[in-house]
Amino acid sequence: MKRQQPSVNIPASAWSRSIGRGWEKPYTVRYASNLDDGPWHGMPLGGFGAGCIGRSSRGDFNLWHIDGGEHVFQTIPGCQFSVFEQLGTQTQAYALSTEAANGSLSTWNWYPASQEGQSTGTYSALYPRSWFVYENVLKANLTCEQFSPIVADNYQETSYPIAIFEWTAHNPTDQPITLSVMLTWENMTGWFTNSLKSPNVQMRDDGSSFYDYQPRMGESTGNFNTLTGDEQRIGVVMGSDAEEPLEGEGQWAIATLLNSYLWEVFYDTRWNPSGDGSEVWRSFAKDGSLCDRDDETPAKAGEQIGSAIAVRFTLKPGQTLKIPFILSWDFPVTEFAAGVNYFRRYTDFFGRTGRNAWTIARTALKHYRTWHEKILTWQQPIVDRDDLPDWFKMALFNELYILTDGGSLWSAADERDPVGQFAVLECLDYRWYESLDVRLYGSFGLLMLWSKLEKSVIRAFARSIPTSDERTRVIGYYYTLSAERNCEATGAESQMAIRKVAGATPHDLGAPNEHVWEKTNYTSYQDCNLWKDLGADFVLQVYRDYVLTGANDIEFLIECWDAIVETLHYLKTFDLDNDGIPENSGAPDQTFDDWRLQGVSAYCGGLWIAALEAAIAISQILITNHDSSSIHESVAMFQTWLDQSRAIYQETLWNGQYYRLDSQSGSDVVMVDQLCGQFYARLLGLPDVVPQECAESALKTVYDACFVKFNQFVRNQGSEIQNCSIGAANGVRPDGSPENPNATHPLEVWTGINFGLAAFLVQMGMTAEAMTLTEAVVRQIYDNGLQFRTPEAITATATFRASHYLRAMAIWAIYGTLSDR
Repeated sequence: MKRQQPSVNIPASAWSRSIGRGWEKPYTVRYASNLDDGPWHGMPLGGFGAGCIGRSSRGDFNLWHIDGGEHVFQTIPGCQFSVFEQLGTQTQAYALSTEAANGSLSTWNWYPASQEGQSTGTYSALYPRSWFVYENVLKANLTCEQFSPIVADNYQETSYPIAIFEWTAHNPTDQPITLSVMLTWENMTGWFTNSLKSPNVQMRDDGSSFYDYQPRMGESTGNFNTLTGDEQRIGVVMGSDAEEPLEGEGQWAIATLLNSYLWEVFYDTRWNPSGDGSEVWRSFAKDGSLCDRDDETPAKAGEQIGSAIAVRFTLKPGQTLKIPFILSWDFPVTEFAAGVNYFRRYTDFFGRTGRNAWTIARTALKHYRTWHEKILTWQQPIVDRDDLPDWFKMALFNELYILTDGGSLWSAADERDPVGQFAVLECLDYRWYESLDVRLYGSFGLLMLWSKLEKSVIRAFARSIPTSDERTRVIGYYYTLSAERNCEATGAESQMAIRKVAGATPHDLGAPNEHVWEKTNYTSYQDCNLWKDLGADFVLQVYRDYVLTGANDIEFLIECWDAIVETLHYLKTFDLDNDGIPENSGAPDQTFDDWRLQGVSAYCGGLWIAALEAAIAISQILITNHDSSSIHESVAMFQTWLDQSRAIYQETLWNGQYYRLDSQSGSDVVMVDQLCGQFYARLLGLPDVVPQECAESALKTVYDACFVKFNQFVRNQGSEIQNCSIGAANGVRPDGSPENPNATHPLEVWTGINFGLAAFLVQMGMTAEAMTLTEAVVRQIYDNGLQFRTPEAITATATFRASHYLRAMAIWAIYGTLSDR
């Protein structure tokens, strides 16, 4: 095997897989109605809120999140890198995907996939960088590094719709080698928008809501390609003749540098990617050239057109050369419901005409090396830490993929929102934005790295709390049950509920087909107006975002204060016996929304106590800096509730070893997240929710029952997962067995909840246990084809639920607690 050239430095902590190597038994989706695109996912490329693309470890471009919040997963074969090589009289040429096109490009030769015992190369990823290293096929050493300018605490370049591909070629032989690298791309302008404007909401068999998305794939009539450039750069711009940009309208561009001393550049601005591909492959496979055709003829009805750029060069023995290719796009408009349009953040820097793809590409060619250095400067201190294992550093960075891939929105700035508004989907199955219960853990990465975006999300929640929406809709949980079971289990008399009650903290900030940030509470699986954790989640995240960003942003607290008061008073209305602490209703009314809690619960009760402490702490800050008599009145009320709640919580739920699930069900289940409130209290320097000795005992019990004994139980039951632990289940009996073998949420391993538990373990001095648990979950994701589509839940039967899930970014909470020790 040839030695990798020393000029390409791939961190040892990067996730790696042989090019084209499949998975013998990748995990499959638990429910047929949920999304399962299969394991061929690679690191996404593109800026936050700009739309993104994905290229898998077999080399194909197959993920297209160009339309904000919408998902297209299919290989488009004409979007491709290819390589030509000549050594002496011997030539070879490959399209650099191991997946041959189906029904087109029949003249192309596809790169061989790795086989058992014979690697053809390696794909590696450490977000926002990834690499293809090609081996044992070409005589030259060839590497492609891919990245976008994602940099911590950067609110400009991080939004750019750009993918940079830097190719490094090295000649390890004693003879000259001629190489040519070609980038082909289809003109997909107009494809990525929903042809169904404001589509109707429907319900899946699991009770979750969805709507149809029908992109205009393949509709290219009128699209045309234009050669452009200057003395230093050359590119092809692919667009249409649309006068003003609507969603899906704009431009693509491919570009590279000119350097007549080192390489030649060839182009073809119009070829047919739906045909056999011979018009580009014939000349490229012969000598690495293209025909230099410049043809702006628009595509006819039913026709698709592509463009191509090739760079040919000769390497002397021992010589190394680096060549950049740029892919950029300019689709400035995101449309929610018909006529509800937002401009994307990057348009603050490149304009809103939809005709700036070349300007964006030219900017990348000028600055990509500087951007690369900024990424290294941000990442290297973590990569170089000897006290963190490589698998942890790998997952830490790679779980940030969701900020690009997760349907992210980032609007243009205005006076009210000086860095714009931001949002990420809960996941692609549950397609609504910034679910507040999920981001209680899942927002740590955003907070620690892009705190201004984090605060913009919390401000959106604060603005939404006073609002109401009287429309009613079907509640999916009840819809999936028989009427008899519905009434028996919950006492519910109706499957209908009002969408948003004034004073209630919304579950989410809306969905892509309505009006994100304005029409909240899109989810209808449960009536989230009845949830007992959301108000507390909001208050805790406000104070967390203040404390962990320097504890000096008084204006942020002022903006959120009225919403804090209103939502805590609303949540107190569920304290039916007036003992100071709200009760759960017997319906699933919190983040574990298939799991019924009754009376005072450890999970919601602990969050309530921590939230009251946070509200009191905020009030003291505001009294000092922004005195108001109403604040004094509120803090007195909160203190009364707090004094009542503390005694009730400890007396009612502590059983001498751990905290009971709740006060009325009689369950002996050990809940994995029973002390989330205690974790947050310690994180924010607030008084403990429970005595330290009780917290220690409960945490040890959780680790033993939900992780150690649960995995022993799984193995004893003959699970398909025999040789490792899958993580901690949400809730089992003290011996690790299920209370109800048919339960859903209690027996699932939730990736983000596990990472939150691990952060709590670190906080309480159980670092070894934390890392053992974290590694078990990370291995499940990255060894079983779940990379770059991390699910919410993994089961003991090698299935998963809800891929591309936000909560898994909670791994940054572990890093934060490790760094604070």
